[in-house]
Amino acid sequence: MQLSRRGALILGAAAGAAVAGGLPTGSARAAEPGTADAADAAGASTRTERLYLSGEDADHPVDWDFLCTSGRRSGSWGSIPVPSNWEFHGYGTYNYGWNLRPEEKGRYRHTFTPPAHWRDRRVFLVFEGSMTETEAWINGEPAGPVHRGGFYRFRHEVTGKLRPGQDNLLEVTVSKESTDDSVNRAERLGDYWNFGGIYRPVHLEAFPLQHIERIAVDARADGTLRVDAHMSGRGSADRLVAQVTDLSGRPVGAPFTAAIAPGDTTVTLRTTVDSPRQWTAETPHLYRIKVSLRAGDRRTVHRVDERFGFRTVEVRPGDGVYVNGVKILLKGANRHTIWPTSGRATSARISRKDILLMREMNMNAVRMSHYPPDPHFLDLADELGLYVLDELAGWQKSYDEAAGRPLVTSMVTRDVNHPSILFWCNGNEGGWNTALDDDYARHDPQQRTVLHPWATFGGINTDHYETYDSTRRILQEQGDVFMPTEFLHGLYDGGAGAGLDDYWKLMGHERLSAGGFLWSLIDEGIVRDDLGGAVDVAGNAAPDGILGPFREKEASFYTIKDIWSPVQLAEPERFASGLPDDFDGRIALTNHYAFTNTRTCRFTWRLLDFRTPAQRRDGHTVRAQGTASAPDIEPGAQGVLRLPLPSGWRRADAMALIVTDADGREIRRWTWTIASAADQARRLVRTGPGPAVRGRLADGRLTLATRHTTVTLDATTGMLAGVTHRGTDFALSRGPLPTTGSADLTRLTHGPDGDAYTVRAEYSGVLRHVRWCLHPSGWLQLDYRYHLTGEHDLFGVGFDHPESQVTGVTWLGHGPHRVWKNRLRGVATDVWTKQYNDTATGADGWVYPEFKGYHAGIRWASLHTTAGRITMVSEDENLYLRLFTPRFGPDPRHTAPPFPKGDLSFLDAIPAIGTKFDAPSALGPSGGPTTATGDYARTLHFSFSE
Repeated sequence: MQLSRRGALILGAAAGAAVAGGLPTGSARAAEPGTADAADAAGASTRTERLYLSGEDADHPVDWDFLCTSGRRSGSWGSIPVPSNWEFHGYGTYNYGWNLRPEEKGRYRHTFTPPAHWRDRRVFLVFEGSMTETEAWINGEPAGPVHRGGFYRFRHEVTGKLRPGQDNLLEVTVSKESTDDSVNRAERLGDYWNFGGIYRPVHLEAFPLQHIERIAVDARADGTLRVDAHMSGRGSADRLVAQVTDLSGRPVGAPFTAAIAPGDTTVTLRTTVDSPRQWTAETPHLYRIKVSLRAGDRRTVHRVDERFGFRTVEVRPGDGVYVNGVKILLKGANRHTIWPTSGRATSARISRKDILLMREMNMNAVRMSHYPPDPHFLDLADELGLYVLDELAGWQKSYDEAAGRPLVTSMVTRDVNHPSILFWCNGNEGGWNTALDDDYARHDPQQRTVLHPWATFGGINTDHYETYDSTRRILQEQGDVFMPTEFLHGLYDGGAGAGLDDYWKLMGHERLSAGGFLWSLIDEGIVRDDLGGAVDVAGNAAPDGILGPFREKEASFYTIKDIWSPVQLAEPERFASGLPDDFDGRIALTNHYAFTNTRTCRFTWRLLDFRTPAQRRDGHTVRAQGTASAPDIEPGAQGVLRLPLPSGWRRADAMALIVTDADGREIRRWTWTIASAADQARRLVRTGPGPAVRGRLADGRLTLATRHTTVTLDATTGMLAGVTHRGTDFALSRGPLPTTGSADLTRLTHGPDGDAYTVRAEYSGVLRHVRWCLHPSGWLQLDYRYHLTGEHDLFGVGFDHPESQVTGVTWLGHGPHRVWKNRLRGVATDVWTKQYNDTATGADGWVYPEFKGYHAGIRWASLHTTAGRITMVSEDENLYLRLFTPRFGPDPRHTAPPFPKGDLSFLDAIPAIGTKFDAPSALGPSGGPTTATGDYARTLHFSFSE
């Protein structure tokens, strides 16, 4: 049996440990020729054998001799791991898009020994991907014509040039740029990093003289199966025999055959499988098809096998995209193939990591931008369940017909049997040559629809970066199906999850919507050895991702997971401020799966008690927990979940509900508060009797003092001037200043208030009233009221505190990530801790969650400082806490929202964030300013401790 790369993946082999064709992978040599022949000469004669000359992937490379002609380490021979991009091994020049390097070439040498029994076989030298123009020699003879195009498999027959059983020399010259201008326009003048080198594996394939070159499968959801077998060579074979099996090898249905007439190069086999398990991204059921080339009744000349899935894809004009007769919504992102320390050279490990991260975000789709991916990525998309748009390169400019035609052939013939692929994309944003549109179908018996990303073609409008208003118009008009292949362009912390809630309220419900693809999945950052190991994202050109270069999860990751969860609340507004007073354990849910009933999910509830500031720990304790019977809700329907909560459940601080799918993957988590902010404040703040607080006015300063805490107010403004505790200055001052408008003191009164001491200040302007009260316990109470109307990006009050003295924060509220007005989802209520960092999202620092920014739903917060802890407790709901002002990367466009003056702010409204191309106001209702409606009043309590 031929063990293919795809077979190894589905069997769960470790990345790089597969054995293909019975020969070792990740090795420059097969076993000793005599041993290989003795072990399996008979079996080898009927199958395709493979000998890896390079490593199987970037995790398991093999060293070759190497010389770079220009740039770093140029002009002398050294060594380089293959596959790789040479820039990451100290050679050549880094360049990002648009900057061609025609003089930069890499020269490779490698010695290998093919098995002796290959003398009677046809042998091909196969490159899976080499950037950008490749010329090869075997034993001094040209292996074949120069290949142009960096993202495609190509091969040369080297049968007559090879010396089986002996040492052979492979020499390769790779030019970073092409001598064909159209190849450079399509591939090298794009908005992404350009690298050089043999970055995908190189291997030899040996076939019987008469053999099956490849098969192309069309397996429909109803069990109809067509297999086109493409053959090569002459011999005695006269028929093909095929057998469908499951992945364990058990036959499914009977064998089926087709005769071969003299001169046939393509033969079609057909059968029908009864009630096959259908492939979808939710149910990625796979089968194998084994096809044998036979001579007479018994002798097998050659055999191949492929994985495939039964599924039918339709574009119904003016309606939508259907898989197996069911309308689907694609929830995806655009993915570049990249890793920060290896460039475009990756591995199955990295592909698996990326797919699992997408699945964790509840994505079901990915667009390959802007070139076909590694085969292992598609293998894993088939296995793990992900819809794929496979794309020919062409970033805003296209290949000419002569250059592009063989590349279409290469892409389609390589990828045609992957059930994950729904569409072919012919270039990007104008980078299509329409003369190539018909070529896809010539190699694809499934006749997949071809798209022109950014245009309307194939019955689908894929236009990029429509605003919220234009998206609504498109979806509400009678027209084509709408599926933007790029939307909400990320930049730093903007786009992606920011604005998605508004967009998805349209795209998730309107009839003409087929979903869409966020730009983009990953910050294209690379580690530069010539910059001391710094991560370079090319200014503002490449930091567009939901994930950082090393797959750090940015805040949008969790927002997308929340919005795209297949299980949603049917009445989200009912739970917006916690569990409602009349909650009786019933929760109405909507099932947004396309094929899956919610009865396959698991629903776990927990009653939580949050830790307090005094405990100096984050998280919570679980008072009680249990599971609920999963409701029977069909896809697209609503139903009710009933939680069997114990008596006394309302004494808990909060209730969490966790939903996991059939694989145990968490798809949604809610945490709803039960206790109010006022109730929690009463438990935390000590305001009882004690030694009387002293007050003294002198030199324009009003000083209030307890045994350990001294509070100083500026008597000319009524603002806080300073606080000391046990003689240590806590450096909190100049507040509460309004973030908008003025605060002009008109009256100040003060005096004892029982054992406490109270100061009252009246103002004209936005700020109207402030009341300070220092209690004997040392707790400082602040009541304030301001009046504001009209539209504003943000409003509230603030204080000063030196950022240099802050080391961290612990808080009860939504976290652990910061929020923007149009990215409030994806955070959860709990006690969180994070240490200070100065990350500029997507630009430098790379520590997440970011420390600085706006934080929502604050009940209390303890600021860790060099002086001690400043704890702030709110009696009121829906408070935003602003921690300092974050840095932004260069040229942030619409992704640097405003921040108020001062350092710490307590806010009733915060700003939204935009995208690379659009201001937040263009992204939907949540992107606009907030309308202030009059009086705003809050009560805060402060304590100071070591």
